[in-house]
Amino acid sequence: MFSSLRVRNYRLFATGQVVSNVGTWMQRIAQDWLVLVLTGNNPVALGIAAALQFLPTLLFSLWAGVLADRLDKRKLLIGVQIGLAACALVLGVLDVTGIVQVWHVYVLCFVLGAFSAVEVPVRQSFVAEIVGRSQVTNAVAINSTSFNLARIVGPAIAGVMIILIGTGWLFLANAVFTFAVIAGLLLMDPAKLIRGPKIPRAKGQLREGLRYVRGRADILTVMVLVFFVSTFGMTFFVTLAVVAATVFNRDADGYGLLSTALAVGTLAGSILAVRRSSRGRPRTRMLLGAAFAFGVLEVVVGLMPNFTAFAIALVPVGLFLMTFMTTANSTVQLAVSPEMRGRVMGLYMLVFVGGNPIGAPMVGWMADQWGARSPFIIGGAIAALTAMTCGLFLLLRGGVQRPVTGWGRLLLRRPGYENPVK
Repeated sequence: MFSSLRVRNYRLFATGQVVSNVGTWMQRIAQDWLVLVLTGNNPVALGIAAALQFLPTLLFSLWAGVLADRLDKRKLLIGVQIGLAACALVLGVLDVTGIVQVWHVYVLCFVLGAFSAVEVPVRQSFVAEIVGRSQVTNAVAINSTSFNLARIVGPAIAGVMIILIGTGWLFLANAVFTFAVIAGLLLMDPAKLIRGPKIPRAKGQLREGLRYVRGRADILTVMVLVFFVSTFGMTFFVTLAVVAATVFNRDADGYGLLSTALAVGTLAGSILAVRRSSRGRPRTRMLLGAAFAFGVLEVVVGLMPNFTAFAIALVPVGLFLMTFMTTANSTVQLAVSPEMRGRVMGLYMLVFVGGNPIGAPMVGWMADQWGARSPFIIGGAIAALTAMTCGLFLLLRGGVQRPVTGWGRLLLRRPGYENPVK
């Protein structure tokens, strides 16, 4: 299950990520709760904060992909992690000293988002350099497992610590935890990295990456599905806080428990993804099925009558969400040419996160106008409908065969492409 951990460089990388991710989730919970406290539980303000944090992805992620193909990814990641630590430090000092205002949070959300817009596509494409192509699927699944393990620990700690000591110290703790990633990167052996071909600086490289994706129907289909599911379905950073505070009248610990319940499901999904990684490349029917199940279950969550039922229903939502995310990421990483990986992953992160500046304020508005449950019902319906539409598109493109066994299963094969859709 954990074959990529045999690589020393990856062990260092994964260890640093585990520690840092705990701090990241602590800050995520603390930041959301701080905005609600400063604005009197205003869901629109929370949506604005989320939008500002994700807006830089629209501006910078494509160019970050170009930088990932041009520059040393390890050195670039070290510089970006220092910037992320500085953002957490500044917000922590402002909060602890009692002078923080909501506009401070907004500004730092944007700056943090700018660093993240560069960090995420570079980190995603760097994984292949650490473990090699044969271990990419396993490494992506292990990354998801460590991320979601931290997603359980971080919110649970944050929910309690906010009540005991306030939000400011959690920002300062995250600044310290971020240096675990920097230490892991510094301790790596650069000679053992499996580097792809570096592209020289030239005009038109961004357009070249976009043309590459446009010419690959398999990758383009994944991008479309990821955009709609992430923009309209994966809005828990706004909706869970609002539901905890306004529907169930819970404090920060209630928000932390809902986040933890979702994380239990995503952790289970990522562990299953690790097991599946030994069975070969991911299949498109797994991607479509997971997206559809996620959407349907999210609608069910929105209809749950009480806090306990709501929290329990989040577990299977998290499981299918993580199945979808790991399958989409692995599919793109394995399908792309090495010299294009940085630019394609930059575009992947653009469609994965870039819709949030649209989705987050819209979700906040829906919660304000139609109630906090409405984003779950509407977002889940859009995710399920998109999965059905993408599946129908692939079916109508031709070359589709029905397997001999397995009622209702489709084996999608597209002739004429380097990587057939399966």
